[in-house]
Amino acid sequence: MSTDKSSAATLREGLSHRQTRYVFFAGFGGLLLLLGMLGVSSISFLSQIRVREEIIRQDYVVRDRILQGLRAEIYTSGTHIRDFLLDTNEALATEHREQFLDTRSQIEEGIARYRKLVPGGDEKAFHRFSEELASYMNAISPVLNWSSAERQTRASSFVQTELLPRRMNALSLADRIQQISEGQLKASSEDVSVMLASFRMKLLIFLVLTFAMGIALAAAALWRLLRLEFEAQVRFDEILSTREELKSLSAELVSAQESERRRISRELHDEVGQVLSAIMLGLGNLRSALKDSNSAEALRQLQLVEDMTQRNASVVRNISLLLRPTMLDDLGLVPALKWYAREVSRSGSMAVDVVTESFVDDLPDEHRTCIFRVVQEAVRNAARHSGAQQARIHICETRGADGAAALSLSVQDDGKGFDSSQESGLGILGMHERVTHLDGEIRVNSSPGRGTIVTLTLPLPPGHRPPEAQPDGEFQEISPFRTA
Repeated sequence: MSTDKSSAATLREGLSHRQTRYVFFAGFGGLLLLLGMLGVSSISFLSQIRVREEIIRQDYVVRDRILQGLRAEIYTSGTHIRDFLLDTNEALATEHREQFLDTRSQIEEGIARYRKLVPGGDEKAFHRFSEELASYMNAISPVLNWSSAERQTRASSFVQTELLPRRMNALSLADRIQQISEGQLKASSEDVSVMLASFRMKLLIFLVLTFAMGIALAAAALWRLLRLEFEAQVRFDEILSTREELKSLSAELVSAQESERRRISRELHDEVGQVLSAIMLGLGNLRSALKDSNSAEALRQLQLVEDMTQRNASVVRNISLLLRPTMLDDLGLVPALKWYAREVSRSGSMAVDVVTESFVDDLPDEHRTCIFRVVQEAVRNAARHSGAQQARIHICETRGADGAAALSLSVQDDGKGFDSSQESGLGILGMHERVTHLDGEIRVNSSPGRGTIVTLTLPLPPGHRPPEAQPDGEFQEISPFRTA
């Protein structure tokens, strides 16, 4: 996996974790806020209910107290008038008259006080009560001016026909108002009960919603924790696998280094050492010919030494070029790739072709080395393991969706292929490591009987010049090789 993909995946996972964290914070915060609002609303509602019940109770007590006082005063007023009419002592009659006037004033004050507290359902009854009480007082008022003779002659008839009936009528109206007031109290209590029932239903609904929300959040949190645990296990397995691959790569690199040293040592011994020995032998023969004054033999030996020296220089040049082509540093990437393709085609049974398109070869040394080594490894694998007859190296410059320049390289062969999803050698792992180090991406696509395509995408450095023309003319699209 490339660094770009790993960074993008890490960024996406970080954003996903951050969004999940925000969602959980919002969810649990909303749940706590809902519970707080529910608690505050419940306390406030219960306080309102308690205040309303207290207001209803106090209002009823005050009205009932006033009504009880009015009933007592109405009854007392009739008693005072009766005593006033029936008492023959003028002084006592005058005292009863004054007591009646005081009682009437108290009744008027009670009526005024009760009028301010009359509930909606008592208005008509209280109006009738007020009218009857006013009629009762109006009927009694003329009696206060009667003389002693008039009281003696008319008192009994007035008490029986006017005073007692009107007083009883006023008292019955007061009882009616009392009953209506009790009915109002009962209705208010029922309203409070309805409000409490409604509040209980709303509270139950809120509790069910809160419980459902809590279960949903708990389930989401549990799911997220299990997912994070699974992802952590996957990452741990990947780390263990990567560690084992790195160990294998390190061992393979040491083995490859030793193999390369043995190859160089063998070539130096077999090629360079033997040629040097032959040169030393030829120089000895040349010296003997010069001692014998045999000029023809001396010239022949000199020519042999010159030929062996040229061949030795060619061997040393080939060894150095295979280790690292000097033209990679002197001429650039494309000439080095074409030279390598010619050398592989000349020395082996696989023909290698290089195709370039819209590419300016001004890469840094690290980028050129990475691309050359990837091509070298891919071509070597194709030649050694796949039995390919031909291979094609394609290199071009591309632009991403964000406008960033990148180098695209593909190495395609017509070999027997392999299952890339199941097999992955250390050579491929080494290519991955080289490309990942430069933030690039490499893919190996292969299947049995259909060849192999190694695709490399490498970001170009910021100072890279954009291509102005195609170095190799019109680019022809590469079609897949046909395999037997």
